[in-house]
Amino acid sequence: MASSTTSAGASHRSRLRLIVIQTLVFSLLATLGARLYYLQVIAGERYQGKAASQSVREIVVQPQRGLIVDAMGRPLVTNRLTWVVSVDRTLIGKMSSADRAELLARTSDAIDVPVEEIAGKLLLCGDDGAVAGECWNGSPYQPVPVAQDVKEAAALRILEQPEDFPGVVVDRQSVRQYPAPYGINAAHVLGYLSPITKDELESAEDSGDSSVNGASVVGRAGVEKEYDEWLRGQPGYDQVAVDSKGRVREDVSGLEAQPGDTLVTSIDAKVQSVVEEQLAKMIATQRQTRDPVTKRNFEADSGAAVVMEARTGRIVAIASQPTYDPSVWVGGITDKQLKRLYSEAAGTPLLARSFQGQFAPGSTWKPFMTVGALTHGYAPSTTLPCSSAVQIGNRAFHNHESAAYGQITFARALEVSCNTFFFQVGMHFWQTLGSDPDDARAKDPLVEQAEKFGFGERTGVDLPGEASGRVADRRWKRKYYESMKDYYCGIAKKPQDTGPKGTSDFVYKFAREFCVEGWKYKITDAANFAIGQGDTIVTPLQLARGYAAISNGGTLWEPRVGKAIVSPDGKVIRQIEPKKERRLKIPASVLTYLDEALQGVALRGTMNWKLQGFPLDKVKIRAKTGSAEVYGKQSTGWVASYTKDYVVVMMMSQGGTGSGSTGDGIRAIWEALYGVDGDQVDPGKAAIPGVTPPAQLPTFGDDGSILPPARAKGSDQ
Repeated sequence: MASSTTSAGASHRSRLRLIVIQTLVFSLLATLGARLYYLQVIAGERYQGKAASQSVREIVVQPQRGLIVDAMGRPLVTNRLTWVVSVDRTLIGKMSSADRAELLARTSDAIDVPVEEIAGKLLLCGDDGAVAGECWNGSPYQPVPVAQDVKEAAALRILEQPEDFPGVVVDRQSVRQYPAPYGINAAHVLGYLSPITKDELESAEDSGDSSVNGASVVGRAGVEKEYDEWLRGQPGYDQVAVDSKGRVREDVSGLEAQPGDTLVTSIDAKVQSVVEEQLAKMIATQRQTRDPVTKRNFEADSGAAVVMEARTGRIVAIASQPTYDPSVWVGGITDKQLKRLYSEAAGTPLLARSFQGQFAPGSTWKPFMTVGALTHGYAPSTTLPCSSAVQIGNRAFHNHESAAYGQITFARALEVSCNTFFFQVGMHFWQTLGSDPDDARAKDPLVEQAEKFGFGERTGVDLPGEASGRVADRRWKRKYYESMKDYYCGIAKKPQDTGPKGTSDFVYKFAREFCVEGWKYKITDAANFAIGQGDTIVTPLQLARGYAAISNGGTLWEPRVGKAIVSPDGKVIRQIEPKKERRLKIPASVLTYLDEALQGVALRGTMNWKLQGFPLDKVKIRAKTGSAEVYGKQSTGWVASYTKDYVVVMMMSQGGTGSGSTGDGIRAIWEALYGVDGDQVDPGKAAIPGVTPPAQLPTFGDDGSILPPARAKGSDQ
């Protein structure tokens, strides 16, 4: 009985366990079924979308940057297609270390780029070991470009063997190209591009600017920077379906990129080529010429030239030396190349001397001083002695080469560039209006006139990085003393033999004098100011603008390179009109007198020896030469010249006298502008058709063609 009872109890417990297990199984199956029903039926569409989205990648399509053309429609900057190899960071991040290393090595071998360089480009900016300018600043989910200008054979190899290069993308992209019509360089006016920075990208995102992304390049100098927002275009986006290896299966959707607008400039490539050629030629010539003062060849270390429309302030040509190849920035610049652009030993090629270089103007300053004198007490009939020297304090200030011309007028003083004549003018105003050297508020008509002509301030040209120059008046001298007194007084207080190595006796003497009375505006400062010497400095562009105001009757323009913005379909969407900064209140009689005096410089003055045989009766050039002395260096040479159409300025640092260093180049530019052949003028041979700049814009055809504007007519010179 006991055994039977025990057996029945065990059987009952077994059935209970089975029931419990069955219940649990059925419960689990019911739960699983319900979950599957929910996932597949109720939420199926949503999860299907999520699954699909995981296999869809969004690829940014960079827009084609807008063209830059000259006034006649000649392309200055265009685009070309290049093979670009990119690597998908997301996909290779899923690989094992060994597979990833093997892929990068295989890619390196195919495109001939070191593995270390590829790996560096794949790092996100902000990651440990990332190098600014090399790391990836874009989306971490977008393929990262690791090589541009890849040879077609290498690109095709990767395209034809995708199984060997999982995650490696090859496509053709647009990069900048420089057609160089007439062989021009124009690097400083065109500018260059470089990748957008993290701060710039964040700023754009904060402001809602969708025209840039992490893979964008932006303008860094010249008109590329000034008109970047017009040139850059609008990026597009492609959504593509990819498999587990990152290979594209199909296009899902896309938003087409919008190309940038075209910038029409006032630059004329034909004139630009002449200006660049002559500037380089003059520098090369002077480097082979003996300096009679230092008894060695001229250094001729740099120079600049500007051609401007006198009536509008538009820039027709602008050049600087040394220069560089603008294409060096395309595809990324090497450290070695970048160091050279900033190297003083190489002449700092990145510096645009034409509007960023600052130099003492020398005697090209005297016409502005003449206006100041003739509107403040002096008359055209006034005569002053042009002696070989003037005694100022305990020092004799000499005329150029100690020449003497007797009693002469302002006109004759400009013709022969008499320093001692203008010394007396400067001293006169100092003695009558401000003989107290401590008075920083004393008036000076010469200083006031220089400032009215725009010196000491930026011209407002549409080129970034412009220098302001300096009018070294009493207030400037006081401020300069306050900022530098500790430095120079520190030198003055030290025994001379304990100072910095290489410090000259002159520096010690200057430091002692500066420490004691460096704020004083002495009569010698006023005398030097009147002849464009001392601490006053100008840019070549400032000087050209000042002479344009003399030519056009007193209008001071803000110089312009940009002329119009044209949409990709050829419609003019913005005219960039010249802007008048101010109208100078100068009596017409004074401007007429000055105009005739400067014409005398070309006919019989310091520029005449360079214009022998030139048809000055047909092309009435007005000119002023200048030689500025710089301590420890050879003279800076200038020639500023104009007609009623154009202003032409050329200068050379450490090049000697103005006409001697740049006179031949100035003549060659005028010959090109007006079609001068010997003593005849043939407008058909002029660099600009019709002699004067075109009033109309080029015509942009629907097929992408660009036709030059209608011919312009000549004018009174």
